[in-house]
Amino acid sequence: MAASSDFQMDHLPSDPLLHILSYLSFRDLVHCSFVNRRLNELSKHSPLWKSPCCKHWLLTDADRVQSSLSWYCLFKQHYLDLGRYIQYYAVLKRAWDQLKSFLQQRCPRMIASLKEGATEEELNNIEAQIGCKLPDDYRCSYRIHNGQKLVIPGLMGSMSLSNHYRSEVLLDVETAAGGFQQRKGVRRCLPLTFCFHTGLSQYMALEPTEGRRICESFYPCPNQTAQDPSAIDMFITGSCFLEWFTTYVNNVVTGEYPIIRDQIFRYVHEKGCVATTGDITVSVSTSFLPELSSVHPPHFFFTYRIRIEMSSSASPEAACQLDSRYWKITTSDGIVDEVQGPGVVGEFPIMTPGKVHEYASCTTFSTPSEYMEGHYTFHRLANKEEVFQVAIPRFHMVCPPYREPVGRLKPSTSFTSRYEDEDFCDKDDEKDGDNFGNLRGINMAALEGAWCPRHI
Repeated sequence: MAASSDFQMDHLPSDPLLHILSYLSFRDLVHCSFVNRRLNELSKHSPLWKSPCCKHWLLTDADRVQSSLSWYCLFKQHYLDLGRYIQYYAVLKRAWDQLKSFLQQRCPRMIASLKEGATEEELNNIEAQIGCKLPDDYRCSYRIHNGQKLVIPGLMGSMSLSNHYRSEVLLDVETAAGGFQQRKGVRRCLPLTFCFHTGLSQYMALEPTEGRRICESFYPCPNQTAQDPSAIDMFITGSCFLEWFTTYVNNVVTGEYPIIRDQIFRYVHEKGCVATTGDITVSVSTSFLPELSSVHPPHFFFTYRIRIEMSSSASPEAACQLDSRYWKITTSDGIVDEVQGPGVVGEFPIMTPGKVHEYASCTTFSTPSEYMEGHYTFHRLANKEEVFQVAIPRFHMVCPPYREPVGRLKPSTSFTSRYEDEDFCDKDDEKDGDNFGNLRGINMAALEGAWCPRHI
């Protein structure tokens, strides 16, 4: 019967068979190669493998020409090397390509800090060193780029206030392994990022221990009300490496995170958070600072960046100066407070046609979410008696989801909300050019204690 099948298949024309095979996935093509000799030959037809090469390995015609290989051999070559990552590779490679293309235009010096991809052998050695398996999406990304050199600014975003600076480096896998945690509270967790100025790291849980879910990323947050130093709360930043990294890249390349002084600042602009009054437009973006926040006691620190712009089409007579600010603050438990004061961060900006004024300030709450809105009071330069108000749109500040360690009792105390409309001005402190060299032996556990004070 098999011989009859071979005979019949051998006599079928190639074109219709190739047409049918062109609709199959690469796995189905491989399966067809085991059916009989004729399908085995046809399944290796080079054009059939162009689509899988483009889909899974993002290869182009130029790549094939440069390699001097057929599409079939090119697919086979990549599969032998990266086959275990086939469900992740295209997504992560595209994310890295988009990020590098963006950085080349906006932050070119960051490109030089990226390290070449790690090898399978190097990743296997790291697993043996830490005694724990690395997730495949993490391994796949590190095959493309092994993090970055330990330089400032960090690839994973910065934040700056007048007396506080944070910039997170994406750690290479060797340095990350040196900071692999076995201590109680963050046991079996691998650092993903590190900030030299604050000692802050984001971690990834390699095992589901101490109430964490495997592969989720988080900022550790020591419980300052507990006597046990291993009582560590967690601000969750991602459910897996793939989500964590691609979400960040998307925020960068779409302009969600602004570029300020050649650094990526992790301010988030809420859609619709723009208000125009006459010739003046006000927009707001916000950011949560985990290194200055805590769950116990409840102290959530936010910074917000406000952009005030006068239309370039405004008449010269529209020139004005900001006199004061008014805020209405509503917390998640329904408490409303009002505050007003002169100027903004100690300044009284003059607005003329086409001028833009930006400033950063900050606030703290004892509830995990709240919103602010208000107005500025201006007077015309040509007529000081002409006073008017400019609306500040409502903007929300919400901390990331957080989780308490397993076994912690819920506090019975009810905390009331508080806020501070602090005049912390972004002084544009330059933190550039620092090169900390090769710190593969960095003692991450020791540096983790170098947290900035929780209350400024």
